[in-house]
Amino acid sequence: MEIIFLGTGTSQGIPVIGCSCSVCQSTDPRDNRLRVAVLLRKGNQQIVIDAGPDFRQQMLRARVTDLNAVLLTHEHNDHIIGLDDVRPFIFRQLTPMPIYCDERVAGELRERFAYAFAEDPYPGAPRFELHPTNQKELIQIGDFDIGIIRYLHGRLPIQGYRIGNFAYLTDIKRITDKELEKLDNLQILVISALHHEDHHSHLKLKEALALIKRINPQQAYLTHLSHKMGTHQEVEKLLPKNVCIAYDQLALSLDN
Repeated sequence: MEIIFLGTGTSQGIPVIGCSCSVCQSTDPRDNRLRVAVLLRKGNQQIVIDAGPDFRQQMLRARVTDLNAVLLTHEHNDHIIGLDDVRPFIFRQLTPMPIYCDERVAGELRERFAYAFAEDPYPGAPRFELHPTNQKELIQIGDFDIGIIRYLHGRLPIQGYRIGNFAYLTDIKRITDKELEKLDNLQILVISALHHEDHHSHLKLKEALALIKRINPQQAYLTHLSHKMGTHQEVEKLLPKNVCIAYDQLALSLDN
C-alpha cells in the first residue's frame, strides 16, 4: 500500500494569510502545507481520508483520476468542506461517492450538503452514499480492511483508522487504553502535533512524542502542524530517530 500526504497543515494552512513569521515566509517547500488529508493506494484502488477546502488542488497535484471512497475523521470544515469536488469522480464513475463516517458526521453532511441528497437533484449536483460506522470495529472497501480507532478531539468524539500496519490519527487529544490496544505492532503511525504550547483539543509536540513512545511504532510521522511549530528543518532536529515530520506530497510504502 502506498501512502501519499495530500496536506499536513492545520485549518488555516501554511502560509497563513497575512502572516510574516519565519515559517510562513520560508522558501523550503516542506513548510508549505495544505489542509490535512492523506491518499491510500493499493493496486488500482484509491481512497482518501478527509476532504478539506484544498481537496480539488490536492487531487490535481497528486494526479488522481479515480476514487473508490472517502473516509472522514470528523465534521470540522477543514476535513469535509471540499466534498463537493468529488463530482468529477462521480460523473466519471457513474456512481454516488461512498463516504464512511460516524452517524453524527453523516447528519452534518445531510445538512451542509443537502443538495447531494435531494429527491429531485439539480443537474450536476454530487451524490453521496453514506455508510455510518457507529458500532463497527472493521469496515471493508475493496481490498482495504480498515479498523476504526476512536478518540477525543477536545470533547468531540472522532475516529482514526488502521489499515494493516499503518494507522492515521489526526486531531487527537485523548485516547483510552482500550483503543490504544488496537495500535500494537505498527510499521507506520501518522499522528497530529499542533505546536509546542498546551491546546484544549490537540496534542502539543511533547504530548505527541510521549504517545508515540507508548504506542512504539517502527516509524512515526507528525501531521496537522501549525505555523507556530517552527520550520521543518528546525523541528526535525528535536525529534527521536523514529519520528519525522510529514510534508505535503511525501509518499511512503507500507512495506518499505
